[in-house]
Amino acid sequence: MKNKFLTSTLVLIIGGFITRFLGFIIKIIYTRIILEEGVSLHSLILPTYSLLITIATLAMPLAISKLVAEEKTRSVKIICSSVIIIIIVNVFLMTIMFFSSKFIAYNLLKNKSTYILLLSCTITLPFVSLSSIVKGYFFGKQRMVPYAISNSIEQVVRLILIVLFLPYFVKISVLAGVVALILLNIISEISSVIVFMFFLPKNALITKKDLKPNIATIKDVLNVSLPTVSSRFIGNIGFFFEPIILTNILLFVGYSNEFILMEYGAYNAYSIALLTMPSFFVAAISNALMPEISKFYQKRNIKMLKKRFKEALLISTLIGLVFSIFIGIFREQLLWILYHTKSGNDYIKILAPFFILFYLESPIISTLQGLGLAKYTMKITLIGVIIKTLVLIIFSFLKIGIYGLIISEIVNIIFVVGTNMYKIKKVIASLN
Repeated sequence: MKNKFLTSTLVLIIGGFITRFLGFIIKIIYTRIILEEGVSLHSLILPTYSLLITIATLAMPLAISKLVAEEKTRSVKIICSSVIIIIIVNVFLMTIMFFSSKFIAYNLLKNKSTYILLLSCTITLPFVSLSSIVKGYFFGKQRMVPYAISNSIEQVVRLILIVLFLPYFVKISVLAGVVALILLNIISEISSVIVFMFFLPKNALITKKDLKPNIATIKDVLNVSLPTVSSRFIGNIGFFFEPIILTNILLFVGYSNEFILMEYGAYNAYSIALLTMPSFFVAAISNALMPEISKFYQKRNIKMLKKRFKEALLISTLIGLVFSIFIGIFREQLLWILYHTKSGNDYIKILAPFFILFYLESPIISTLQGLGLAKYTMKITLIGVIIKTLVLIIFSFLKIGIYGLIISEIVNIIFVVGTNMYKIKKVIASLN
């Protein structure tokens, strides 16, 4: 029998490699164009942007993927119901952000320049959300080739736009350059959706009944998406408050705003970015794994369920081991080649050994979600965020700069991976 999991994973890894390679080029180019000041500003609003995307997309790729894979309801009905939900959520979220962005920028992030950046992020949300719905459909059908092609073309479009237009905006000001960098996402997301359209079934029968809001289907979508997005929302809330807590405490203990902006930028834009660069391998595994786990769990095929989980865990462990060691050893050379900087070098030295565990987090969570334990992952994520925040607050008061943030990140990774892994072993053992 054809192994759809391994085939899907292979396609996603190849596509992910192409996408990430293009992403490397894009990041190298735009970091050199907008310089360290622009990179630091972009890093400062990134936690807020991540939170906005999490709310705006409402975990639709995963919810649609799960429901389409189970084949209990027509795919077109699932998609139409998802579109209705997304429209309502986006209108509500954008309204809130247009009125609250100034407060976030002036009072929380302590940087007036981030006001226009937050408004720019808000404008991109509907386009990201629409793209997420289409991606969910193709994941559920386990058609990974369209996804890989779409992502690659999206990155090519983004690269061309950055090369052609970003230098012009940076000449106006660094802030204008960062705004342009954010807004270019609109065009790249539209290009991604256009590519997906070419792969949709040509003979799909869509009736008026499918287009009408279906309460039962909307409930099915929300039953999967809400627990999942709640987990992500909690994680992103922690990420959102991270620069706010860090900035305010470090200012209080005597650090300058310039030091905080530059060091947090180095940590986020260089150290974490470099350590997570190979994560597309694990993302490919996780995206292919969740529909498989869900399908085998529904059919009570415990043997195949365990096999898929073990395959995913083994591959993720090897990836984490190889890349964490490689990045840890050659961190200075990689930082210089990719970003033309050595900022963040010391942070990578401490974090690299623990990122072996980081690469296990995504497939473990995908497995729990496939087993219908999204609410459990939400609870563990919440506890992890609370622990991380407390550790961050305590160590930031010790006047050790950004190292308080690094310690809190390590503690969070160990707790979340260890606790979730224990739960999976317990659940699988109970199924035998």
